[in-house]
Amino acid sequence: MKNNRRDFLQHAAGLLALGTLSISEVLASHLDLANKRADKPYVVFVTGDHEYSGELTLPYIAEELEKNYGMRTKVLKAYPDYNSEKDIPGLEALKEADLAVFFLRWRLLPKDQLQYIDDYLKSGKPVMGFRTTTHAFNYPDGDDRKNWNAFGEFAFGAPPGWGGKAQHTHYGHKSTTDVTIIPEAAKNPILTGVAPSFHVASWLYRVLPDYPAKGAVPLLMGKSVNPDKAAIDNPVAWTWKNQWGGKAFMTTLGHPEDFQVESFQRLVINAIHWELGKPVPKRWKGKLAIDVPYGHPSKS
Repeated sequence: MKNNRRDFLQHAAGLLALGTLSISEVLASHLDLANKRADKPYVVFVTGDHEYSGELTLPYIAEELEKNYGMRTKVLKAYPDYNSEKDIPGLEALKEADLAVFFLRWRLLPKDQLQYIDDYLKSGKPVMGFRTTTHAFNYPDGDDRKNWNAFGEFAFGAPPGWGGKAQHTHYGHKSTTDVTIIPEAAKNPILTGVAPSFHVASWLYRVLPDYPAKGAVPLLMGKSVNPDKAAIDNPVAWTWKNQWGGKAFMTTLGHPEDFQVESFQRLVINAIHWELGKPVPKRWKGKLAIDVPYGHPSKS
């Protein structure tokens, strides 16, 4: 609301300064501007991971949404850099967001920042998560924020954090993943234009046997290539509805090289449209030029 009021005052002052419009005309002009903004869904990206450069890859997606798909976006980043676990400035933007997209890993955010995320989830609005968002938070024993360590579970139907009873793990940093469309999901609009099979750099995450959660709709299956231990195939993308009624899309992919794969790009753009209740684009605008190196320390 503060941003809207500030925008109005700035817009009105500019028009009145021209000396050619009346107050009523200024109000009408601002209303027209507000209506145009309302027609554009507002997507807020929340980034902060130690490993996969989400703060560098997701801005490309945001730019594409603004350039070719009529959306407004905002990308939030950990401060002062991705290694900072305790501060993501600007989370108040979630109050106006139509979709929140998370790419987080083991954050330790203060309560006031968590409150913005909590309020957003409880609004029943849609959420999207990438890879390490399954273990977005890592509060220690005795901390009254520790329930947030299960963010992946209550927001996305993913395992409740790394390891633990769910044995959420992966199959080694020297492995890669073959991805195929699950036959039963082939007609899902999110998979429009996605190749029946493609290869990604992400090492496969283990989420089975207990996840994704009951009611989820698995879309893509991953098979580990060159695993470091006995491997089973695991879902790598699914949809779900969380307890607040929010539509959720989760993918355990997200290595920066994954974003170079056209089928993965289409998956993400399609899923964003689905989350917002908008028709999936019938015409693809073309492969995005995303070249972000994998440069953060190898962890999980």
